[in-house]
Amino acid sequence: MTAHIYKNKKPIIFFLAPAFAFIIIFLYYPFIQNIINSFQEISGLGSSAKGWADPWYSNYVKLVKDENMWIALKNTLIMLLVTVFGQVGIALLLSILTDRISHGAKFFRVVYFFPIVISATALGLLFNLIFLYDKGMINQLREIFGATELVDFKSKAYALITMMIPVMWQYVGFYFIILVTGLNNISTELYEAAAIDGATPFQQVKFISLPLLQNVISTCVILAVTGSLKVFDLPWTMFPKGLPNGETWLTGTYMYYQVFNANNVDYSSAIAVVIVILGVILSKLVNSIFKEKEF
Repeated sequence: MTAHIYKNKKPIIFFLAPAFAFIIIFLYYPFIQNIINSFQEISGLGSSAKGWADPWYSNYVKLVKDENMWIALKNTLIMLLVTVFGQVGIALLLSILTDRISHGAKFFRVVYFFPIVISATALGLLFNLIFLYDKGMINQLREIFGATELVDFKSKAYALITMMIPVMWQYVGFYFIILVTGLNNISTELYEAAAIDGATPFQQVKFISLPLLQNVISTCVILAVTGSLKVFDLPWTMFPKGLPNGETWLTGTYMYYQVFNANNVDYSSAIAVVIVILGVILSKLVNSIFKEKEF
C-alpha cells in the first residue's frame, strides 16, 4: 500500500520549490549579476553602476595588462600544485597507512582531522607567531641549535613557502576523511584473497586500493583544484595586502583587495569571472584525466 504513495509526483514540486528558489536567489542571480558588473563601471562597494564601461570589455583588457593579476595567477597555479600533491597526496598516504594498522586508527584519524576544525583566522595568527622574525618559534629553535642570524620568513625569498605551508597543512585532514571513507567501502575479502595469492601489502595497495579509489581521488582533486583558485582567509590573515610588489597575491586575495581596498568593484567582478572559468576548465581536465578507461 505504501508503494502507491510515490506514484503521485506532484507533492515533490512542493518540497523542491523552496530549495530551487533559494539557489536561484542566492547563487545564480548573484553570479549573473557579477558577470554584468564586470562589463560596467562601478566606483565603490554599494554604489550603483554608472553605466557600461567604455569600451564594454575594458575591465578584461585591464586584467590582461595587470602585472599583479599575472602574479596572482602564477601563485595560484603554484598553490594548485601544492594542494593537489601536498594536501591530496599526503592525505592519500596517511589514509592508506592508517587503514593498514589494527590499533590506534581512530586516534590518528582524529589527530589528522583536527586542523580542519580550527578557523583559518586562528591558524593564520598561529603561524604568524611561528614564523615571526623576532622571537618566533622557528627562529628561537634555530638559535638553540647555534644559528646566529635570524631569518625573515615573510621576506620575498620565503613569502610563498611561508604562506603555502599552513594552507597545505590545514586541509590534509579534510581529504584524509574522504579517502578513509572510500577505503572503508572496499571489501576486506579482496585483500584477503590477494594475500592468499601471495600479494604483498604494496601490491594490494597498487592493484586494489588505488584503482578502487579512483573516483574518490578524482573528487578530492577537483575539490583541491577549485579550492586553490578561491583560497582566501588564511593567506589574507598572514599577508593582508601582499608584499610591496605583490609577490604573495592569489586570485582570491587580489579580488578581495580590489573590492574592499581599491574600490574597484567592476574590476574585481571580472577577476571573479576568470576564477569561475578557470575552475570549470580545470575541473573538466581533472575529470578527463581520472576518467575510467574501458578495455
